[in-house]
Amino acid sequence: MCALDFGSHFSNLWLIFMTKKYFGTDGIRGTVGKAPITPDFVMRLAHAVGRVLKSTEARPTVLIGKDTRISGYMLESALESGFNSAGVDVVLLGPVPTPAVAYLTRAQRANLGVVISASHNPFADNGIKFFSAQGTKLPDAWEDMVEAAVDEAPVWADSASLGKTRRMEDAAGRYIEFCKSTCSHTFTLKGLKIVVDGAHGAAYHIAPEVFHELGAEVVKIGCEPDGLNINQGVGATHPEALVAAVKEHGADYGVALDGDADRLQMVDADGRLFNGDELLYLLVADRISRNIKVPGVVGTLMTNMAVELAFQAQGVQFVRAKVGDRHVLEELERNGWVLGGEGSGHLLMLDRHTTGDGLVSALQVLHACVGSSKTMAQLLSEVELFPQTLINVRLHHGADWRTNMVLQDELKTVEGELGAHGRVLVRASGTEPLLRVMVEARDASQANLCAQRLVAAAQMVV
Repeated sequence: MCALDFGSHFSNLWLIFMTKKYFGTDGIRGTVGKAPITPDFVMRLAHAVGRVLKSTEARPTVLIGKDTRISGYMLESALESGFNSAGVDVVLLGPVPTPAVAYLTRAQRANLGVVISASHNPFADNGIKFFSAQGTKLPDAWEDMVEAAVDEAPVWADSASLGKTRRMEDAAGRYIEFCKSTCSHTFTLKGLKIVVDGAHGAAYHIAPEVFHELGAEVVKIGCEPDGLNINQGVGATHPEALVAAVKEHGADYGVALDGDADRLQMVDADGRLFNGDELLYLLVADRISRNIKVPGVVGTLMTNMAVELAFQAQGVQFVRAKVGDRHVLEELERNGWVLGGEGSGHLLMLDRHTTGDGLVSALQVLHACVGSSKTMAQLLSEVELFPQTLINVRLHHGADWRTNMVLQDELKTVEGELGAHGRVLVRASGTEPLLRVMVEARDASQANLCAQRLVAAAQMVV
């Protein structure tokens, strides 16, 4: 089974980047102090967004949340000034997870939600992303309107028309209650010890409280942000810290979030790490066991083949989207399904939340385990992930690897060797001049050798 993602993916992505001046695949992101993540630009951006909002709403209200990066204070002030100067009211949420902003925007009937975060990136980066009034990602057409407005001369509101700002003091508490509400009212974690890794990020003060209020004994790591340590050696991108803590404390489970708490990795009592692919299958299997119909599931081009085969065995249709939770969401909406996710831990349950939510996902996994009296390993006994080798090949600017017949021939050869027992994926990075070569096979050595052969063929045009 061979999956190729050649010309169209590469060219389409670069078309997007060439036509969009500021927005990337998920908002605007970059290094603080370098364009566009500067206070002057962010103020202009907020003013432009405010003008777009005021074209359809007389007195819009915008919610602003942030993670724990030290630059969040500066960017929050810039956003506040930009919105107020356009006649838009602002509600400051303080440090809260990205999915909390999505939820509160919808719950408060606000016109827009704004998140200041660079997700799993190091502290020196930051970004701005937006949620609609319904708590969903905004379409390209909206981003185009904002970009056009940024380049226009500002229209400053007069003193009587300026927007006002207030702080929502109980934002964290409201979101905690929402997270708990996604489980049954009888659900309890009493008797369980859970290590919670907040990545020194937006959920540092929220995640431990959620599990504590549900009755668990909580051990906290990665919950001491200082503005400079977000994602540093902890969190979903560094799960080794969680594995060590679970073993050290003899915990039943470990939960690791990333800097803005929209992705999840989990660990069991044996210190085994479970990625997003496995957790997605667990959630689907749990629903099936409770006679809840699951017509289909969306993964990505990177979803492990073993999971796809397991879905097929369950009679569940499986569709692969391009990498990125935005693309997973698009496929879910296109098919009218509710469950999807990525190996990185972005999990979508559209009957629980409008966006990926690490905390809600963790609760659903624990709900499945407690409800069935089974461990994660037991619930995943039918799934053994295929060994996967991923190698990045750097390309010279302008190199046309798509016409490399040596690579094409090698792909056909590898595909024939793997047959139904493996998968090949070759795709261009959307952000760097890289060719990503991935091979899955039941045998790890075979996966590695096949990947090395494909890399050698790809380098013929480097």
